Amino acid sequence: MTETDIDLTDAVAAIRRGDLVVYPTETVYGLAADALDPEAIERVFEAKGRARDKPISMALPDAEVARDFAEVSDREASFCARFLPGPVTVLLERTDRVPDVLVAGEDRVGIRVPDHDLSRELARRTGPITSTSANKSGQPSARRVEDIAPEVRERAAVVLDTGETPGTESTVVNIAENDIVRRGARADEIEGWLAEN
Repeated sequence: MTETDIDLTDAVAAIRRGDLVVYPTETVYGLAADALDPEAIERVFEAKGRARDKPISMALPDAEVARDFAEVSDREASFCARFLPGPVTVLLERTDRVPDVLVAGEDRVGIRVPDHDLSRELARRTGPITSTSANKSGQPSARRVEDIAPEVRERAAVVLDTGETPGTESTVVNIAENDIVRRGARADEIEGWLAEN
């Protein structure tokens, strides 16, 4: 099934009622829940078997929306304008709109704007969604729905299957500290930007 054939109605309804949705991105399959609902976020941790001290990022429809949930410096805004949408997670100082459980009590939130029309449209229609790979914690990320562990897939109310996703995991970057926290897609290019800006 191609992206244009997919109706998001059921997925939007599932997220609004606090359920989980498996969704494609330009990197790997993600596990979506309402990123502002602590109970829904807990379901993501449970489905993945993820330690509660490991933060989860949020996906947004565009970089401008980040200002609703994070303090964004001029340099961070410049970085976002250059690399988002794209396979990058930017760690920004969070506002009090971001639930503690999402960020494991940390002062920064991971912001992701996928370079993927369907996932951005989902976030546009529901508000921020969790951006974490749809896999058991510690297991490889899935580029195909059939590679997602059954216990994760079965916890999702809706699975949006668009076939194999194209990429590797996103690069996680803390611009304020000039730090690449996790190397992934476009890491060398990001490293160059940090050195020059």
